[in-house]
Amino acid sequence: MIKLSAMGGAALALPLQRALAAPLVLANRIAESALPAPFTLPFRIPPTILPTRSDATTDYYRIEMQPTTVEMIPGLQTPVWGYNGSVPGPTFHVERGRQVVVRQLNNLPTIHPQLGYTPWTSVHLHGSASLPEYDGYASDITNPGFWKDYRYPNWQPSRTLWYHDHGLHHTAENVYMGLAGMYQLHDSLERSLKIPTGIYDVPLIVSDKMFNADGSLLFDNSDEKGLYGDVITVNGVPWPVMRVARRKYRFRILNASVSRSYAWYLDNGASMSVIATDAGLIPAPQKVKSFRHGSAERYEVVIDFSKYAPGTRFALRNRSPKNNTDYVNTDKVMMFEVTDEAFSKNSNALPAQLYPAQPTMALAESQAVRTRTFDLVRTNGKWTVNGTTWDDVVASDFAKVLADPLRDDVEIWEIRNPSGGWHHPFHIHFIDFKVLSRNGKPPLPHERGAKDVVFVGENETVRLLIRFDSGEGKYMMHCHNLVHEDHDMMAQFEIRNPQSAGNDPLGDPCHPLPEWDL
Repeated sequence: MIKLSAMGGAALALPLQRALAAPLVLANRIAESALPAPFTLPFRIPPTILPTRSDATTDYYRIEMQPTTVEMIPGLQTPVWGYNGSVPGPTFHVERGRQVVVRQLNNLPTIHPQLGYTPWTSVHLHGSASLPEYDGYASDITNPGFWKDYRYPNWQPSRTLWYHDHGLHHTAENVYMGLAGMYQLHDSLERSLKIPTGIYDVPLIVSDKMFNADGSLLFDNSDEKGLYGDVITVNGVPWPVMRVARRKYRFRILNASVSRSYAWYLDNGASMSVIATDAGLIPAPQKVKSFRHGSAERYEVVIDFSKYAPGTRFALRNRSPKNNTDYVNTDKVMMFEVTDEAFSKNSNALPAQLYPAQPTMALAESQAVRTRTFDLVRTNGKWTVNGTTWDDVVASDFAKVLADPLRDDVEIWEIRNPSGGWHHPFHIHFIDFKVLSRNGKPPLPHERGAKDVVFVGENETVRLLIRFDSGEGKYMMHCHNLVHEDHDMMAQFEIRNPQSAGNDPLGDPCHPLPEWDL
């Protein structure tokens, strides 16, 4: 606790503090008639962030977490929290092998104006093999008026990552307020395939929201079961319309919703080709009519618009998986409108092979040295992993771990959800894994690539194959329904290196403002 107090302010309260205000009720929810009609607002793409400076090995960025207002509902202003004032946050484009340092300044208010909690933060670059002290460890908090430099190695193959808040007990509220953005890692293999790039490589950051009558966000966590909005936003726009040329497009779909899962399909019956999962390109494209997408998962799909006449319109829609809370228009996501505009014919391919030598997918079950089992269960009103919560980790002075693999070991992790009442998107930090089986059957077509989040549906058992390569130290594993995570379905494991004491996830704390030179 002394160590935590040195980090500044409210850290001593981490195991205890929850939102002080009573849950908001739906009585003040905005009328459906005041919402924009689906497929009427124009599509937009989040801004790109540029480094403040670069040297021979490293690019340096600066981001302020700050309050701002945006017009999500036409005619109304919604108070949000943005990275550099943008919701979603600005997109990073990073080259494999280039290190990155991101200075994150917490310029949020000292108290959330409606919910009454202190918005401490911890920024997680989801999908990155970061050292523990830069991984967004939930208890490694940055209070308002403090800042921290996060260092990212970027040695992994190209992939779609995302950065979001991971502050203990308030991740759901902070992400819901807008603290999420995309981070794209690029490499030479990706470019050599001639798949869509540039303006034809499009981020789709999907998040559901609910609004009060005055346009402010309504937060109702459904008795700690989840947060489900009645408005589906794509890149911050409710149900937008995107104009597309008659060629192939690559869509990087990030489910940034706090709790909601989706099952995508095109309402004209066309197929999509899945080309990448959380950890990047898959061995070969998988053609699907529909696929399930849990919170925090990333899937990249190619849609070919070349066969459609100008003026053709069709929509990306949602068949809601079980145990979401659905509303009139949560089956709608966005509309595509085909145009006769000129387009580039470059990078317009869909190869039969993408990354056949993907190292995680090349792992064999016979390489595993042990099997571990993790049960995701609600016990005594708390969400638990093998009966434990993050409060147990804090009470142990951060010593308690549920697994302790040796560096470079290969293990099988069996993730079990014995309930029929809810599903869990389960995230393991630092590593990539291969889905071996789902309920004793082969993985679904869209998850035949390396991943870091797995959808564990009702009464499902999923077996994962993991190599703990190039790492050492303590990392989190948790449900990525952020309401479950906050209450308190999060634990940790430790990658052990006999030749090293490992890195301390609390070893590089934040600093009070003013900042020094980046």
